[in-house]
Amino acid sequence: MGWTVGPALSFRSQGGLRPYPTIYHHSVMATAPPKACFFDVFGTLANWRDSIAREAEAVLAPLGHALDWLAFADAWRGEYQPAMDEIRSGRLPFSKLDVLHRRNLERILPRFNVSGLPEETLRHLNMAWHRLDAWPDAAPGLARLKRQCMIAPVSNGNISLMVALARRNSFPWDAILGSEIAGDFKPKPRVYLAACEALDLAPGDCMMIAAHSSDLGQAAKNGLRTGHVARPNEHGPGKGETAPSVPVDVAGANLEDLAAKLGL
Repeated sequence: MGWTVGPALSFRSQGGLRPYPTIYHHSVMATAPPKACFFDVFGTLANWRDSIAREAEAVLAPLGHALDWLAFADAWRGEYQPAMDEIRSGRLPFSKLDVLHRRNLERILPRFNVSGLPEETLRHLNMAWHRLDAWPDAAPGLARLKRQCMIAPVSNGNISLMVALARRNSFPWDAILGSEIAGDFKPKPRVYLAACEALDLAPGDCMMIAAHSSDLGQAAKNGLRTGHVARPNEHGPGKGETAPSVPVDVAGANLEDLAAKLGL
């Protein structure tokens, strides 16, 4: 098995721009571990699809609704990127993801013939995103990485949402960074760079870890190192990324495997 070398990137250090080669190997990391690891959360650490289906059923089934709960989860998640595009484009001012999730929920309920829900029920259902369960390797992998690296979410989720998921799933964050800190949503460069700045680190000292090649590709364009975690069942059986489609520094079958390949 050989090395895979991608296009050279650049990151800004005290000495100016320096090249950083994108290199990964499936068993040994070629460079020293990063000083900080940043994480995508939805899909990478949290199993949003099964969790939202479970929560929707728990809230709506007692009211007499019988839906395809996984289809409901997919539909709700399907409004995620379009809602953020309204903000990324400048058509709407920045707002927390909780607000967008509520707007998206009200948009999809009629598709499933659900109407007339009390405000308290709508509010509780919207908070389902605060009650997601993690993939089994997520918390142990984070704990392993934390031994040597600072760790923080760089998610499009708001701070209260990230706190709720951390408390539910024992995510041992050193800080909570991401969209609410930057006032924008990934993949806008400001989200990645604001996280680096918050920890007083150059982008090349930081690694973005995600199960989505698109997220990693954008992080790399801004000088961050990148790590891919396979989540082959994120969108259903066999409907997730098993390997990155862009050059990355390291790729793992799960988060604990990625930590091992970083030498941690």
